[in-house]
Amino acid sequence: MAVSRFSGFPMAGFDFYEALAVDNSKTWWTAHKDTYDVTVKQPFVDLLTELEGEFGAGKVFRPYRDVRFSKEKTPYKDHQGAFVGVEDGMGWYVQVSASGLMVAGGWYSSAPKQLARYRDAVDSAVVVELEKSLAAAHKGGLELGGDVMKTKPRGVADDHPHLDLLRHRNLTMEKQFGMPEWVSTRAALTKVRTAWRAMTPLVNWLADHVGPYDEGIPTEPR
Repeated sequence: MAVSRFSGFPMAGFDFYEALAVDNSKTWWTAHKDTYDVTVKQPFVDLLTELEGEFGAGKVFRPYRDVRFSKEKTPYKDHQGAFVGVEDGMGWYVQVSASGLMVAGGWYSSAPKQLARYRDAVDSAVVVELEKSLAAAHKGGLELGGDVMKTKPRGVADDHPHLDLLRHRNLTMEKQFGMPEWVSTRAALTKVRTAWRAMTPLVNWLADHVGPYDEGIPTEPR
C-alpha cells in the first residue's frame, strides 16, 4: 500500500470543526464522517509517517469524547490531536481545531512517583540542564505551560532558588500558529518539525529524570 505524502492541513478541516461547534451530534458527524477522514485524520497520519524517522511512531487520538464522568455530553472532541510518546504521559503533541494549528510537548501526566522524581531532580544539580532545555524551547517560540500549584510543595522553603519549577505538577511547552496560509501546504511539516526539535532537549530531560509511572529511575545525585 502506497504511503501518501503530507501536503498540509486543508482549510476544509478547520471548517469542519467550526461546523461541529454548531451541531456536535451523532447525526451531523455521521453525515460528515468522510470529510473528517479526508481533511482531518489522513493529514495527521501522513504527518506522523514523515516525522517517525526522527521522533518515533505516533498515535492519532480518537475523536470521541469520554462522557461517562462529564456533565458535558457532546459526543465529539472540538479538536484533533496526535502524540509521539517517549515515556508515560510525555512526548511531542500536535493539534488542529477551529482556532488553527498548535504544537506542544513535555510531560502531561502527574503520577505520584513521576512527581516525586521530578521534584527530586529540580532540587538537584540536573536542574541546570532543565533550565537550558526550557531556554532552548523558549528561543524556538514556545511558551511554558502545565499544571502549577498556587502555593508550594510541603517542606519547600519560600526562598528556594527553583520554587517556580517546583510548583509544577507537570511541565509542557506550546506554540499557537493559528491559520496562516502555509498551514495548508508542506510548510506545516517544517513548522511542526522545527518546534518539536526546539522542545526535544526538554522531552529528553523529562524522559531521563521523570520517567515512567513505575519506579525504574535511580535517585538523583546531590
